[in-house]
Amino acid sequence: MPRPFRSLSSLFLVPLLAVAAGCASATRMSPEDRASLNQSLSGPDAEQYLRVSAYLTPFFGDASKRLLTPYPPEDVRLVDDTQGKPINPGPIQATLPAGSRVRITKVEFPTAWVVTERVLYSPRTWPWVYVTVEGAPAGEQVVLVLPPNLDRPDAFRAEMENTLSPHPLTPQLNGFSAAVKEAVRTKTLVADMPADAVRMAWGPPESIRRTLEGTAKNEEWRYTGERRKVFLTDGRLVRAEEAGRSVLP
Repeated sequence: MPRPFRSLSSLFLVPLLAVAAGCASATRMSPEDRASLNQSLSGPDAEQYLRVSAYLTPFFGDASKRLLTPYPPEDVRLVDDTQGKPINPGPIQATLPAGSRVRITKVEFPTAWVVTERVLYSPRTWPWVYVTVEGAPAGEQVVLVLPPNLDRPDAFRAEMENTLSPHPLTPQLNGFSAAVKEAVRTKTLVADMPADAVRMAWGPPESIRRTLEGTAKNEEWRYTGERRKVFLTDGRLVRAEEAGRSVLP
């Protein structure tokens, strides 16, 4: 008995469906919320600004993209290798100062189909925000990676606003001394920096430990991997460490 004819397109469709079935969607946000976020954030008038100074690095071997991150490559924790160790995305290619204009061109969520199209050793199960940034090379695909499992638009916006601001930072930056503004621009620290300037320079910490000594309010900021630490008293920088060494001049 002759075997039923199967079209060439159906032969290709079977393995594609198998791949998609083995790679479930990594987003918990509804399709309606995803579409609404993409439309509202990537509109022609939706200008943003860097809330913190950020680095531009390679994108985990994907030569078509660049990573936008507040943290040095040694502290980036987005992808692990087969031994469970964090993969360094690559060397710093540019430093973009806080206040730089940003335009969001696309918000991409890790649906099953999207994940299969992304490079294997990239943060492919995380949401990606494609942006153009003032000062970045023209034509580059620059990506801000947000944490996975964001299930509500307000949670997505809150995470994004750790790096981006919908409002200009000029008034806040103009309130800093020349030395502090230069430190923010170059992602360095100087003694007695206000806490807001420290955050702009080094990005938000992973955790903050607060203590009281008499009337003095102390804070210890710890960054991912605890390679970097910041110590403040009454909202002013008194000490900072990187790899166990002081970084203050």
